[in-house]
Amino acid sequence: MDVDRLIDEAWPALDRVPLGPWTLRHSLGVTKRANSVLVTGLPADLSRAVDVAEKFYAGHGLPGVFSLGTDAPAEVDSFLEARGYRLVDPTLVMVAAPAPVGSAAHEVRIEDHPWPAWLDTWAAVEGRDPEVAGRICAGVPAWYAAVEEDGVPLAVGRGVPQGDTLGIYCMATRPSARRRGLARSVLRALVRQAGPASAYLVVTEGNGAARSFYRAEGFEQHGAYHYRVA
Repeated sequence: MDVDRLIDEAWPALDRVPLGPWTLRHSLGVTKRANSVLVTGLPADLSRAVDVAEKFYAGHGLPGVFSLGTDAPAEVDSFLEARGYRLVDPTLVMVAAPAPVGSAAHEVRIEDHPWPAWLDTWAAVEGRDPEVAGRICAGVPAWYAAVEEDGVPLAVGRGVPQGDTLGIYCMATRPSARRRGLARSVLRALVRQAGPASAYLVVTEGNGAARSFYRAEGFEQHGAYHYRVA
């Protein structure tokens, strides 16, 4: 499972500029994933490549951010650290192969496109711009799931079919609706929608509660990545 490629494709940046083996991604500052350098190799001139990347992001009013996953050479990480870049958001990739299909305890609405209230819930929980998030989501086919009450999504999630693999993204529950099993119903509905397939998701290393939840649903750590931020 080429997780670096899958993650990049499932949350596609609005603007992509190749730089040797790297890709400069820009999406108006919404999420580090879509506003960072995807590092997948070692440039012939590492120092010059970092300079070019820094100028690119400075031109958009953003700090330099580099995403370093399984395909990132250790030399790049060491170079950025020596240059003063902080290690931020170490993140685990968790995989269920195949994903177990459990029953959802709540009625889950699933659509092929994010509707405004879905985006509002995700953006409210994550503190993001819903308009830009909607544009990013529209970059690839996906399913959008929600448990609703009175037409208001309380828990949401996004499933991206990628061949025989399902990417799980945008899992978010409004604070007032937590500890009711709503996220479990959303996750299970998305897995069921995909049929027999492997599934993966990403979760920050420090989010112990989410990691325990996903392990209980059959997901195990498969890899990791982190960011270097200027």
